Amino acid sequence: MHRKAVNHLRRVDPVMADIIARVGTCRFKAVEEMTHFEAVVRSIIYQQLSGKAAATIHGRVAALFDGGKPNAHALALLADEPLRSAGVSSQKLRYLRDLSERVVSRELPIDELHTLGDDEILRHLTSIKGVGKWTAQMFLMFRLGRPDILPDGDLGIQKAVQKAYRLRKLPPPARVLAIGAKWAPYRTIASWYLWRSIDGDAA
Repeated sequence: MHRKAVNHLRRVDPVMADIIARVGTCRFKAVEEMTHFEAVVRSIIYQQLSGKAAATIHGRVAALFDGGKPNAHALALLADEPLRSAGVSSQKLRYLRDLSERVVSRELPIDELHTLGDDEILRHLTSIKGVGKWTAQMFLMFRLGRPDILPDGDLGIQKAVQKAYRLRKLPPPARVLAIGAKWAPYRTIASWYLWRSIDGDAA
């Protein structure tokens, strides 16, 4: 499935070729079993939490909706208390309210995001309170499966680049983008390999 991308990365960058050899087969896969709205809700809930805690809260929130599937109109009508009881902080509650209001008012064309270009999607998503560039990039990668996203501000990516390219300091976003320019148009796959290179499984 990712053969063309992997062959390109091997060809243009010997450092990436070494990472690919160590990590092995690319198993990157976008999440298809949720709506765009659900994906953004999940991203907001998961911010700054450990995976286990976030999964627990997300499960409780999902259970508040029919079929366990949050939607904008139902969220807009839901009182604050059930969400707080599920573990949603006051700050994230504001973020979820802003998201649902923008979708209900059609200011955010959530169901059509996949028809737009990467930059336009970033602009739409980062207009939502609590959704920054990183969260929008994760949506592009793991929800839409866009092939050429490099989350230059991601700490894991920066650490992996520092280690792989033997840099003295953690590279700032501009350096990450400069190093990764050659990976285009498959920077999503390169990012997946970078994350895997430092997660302990590829050591």
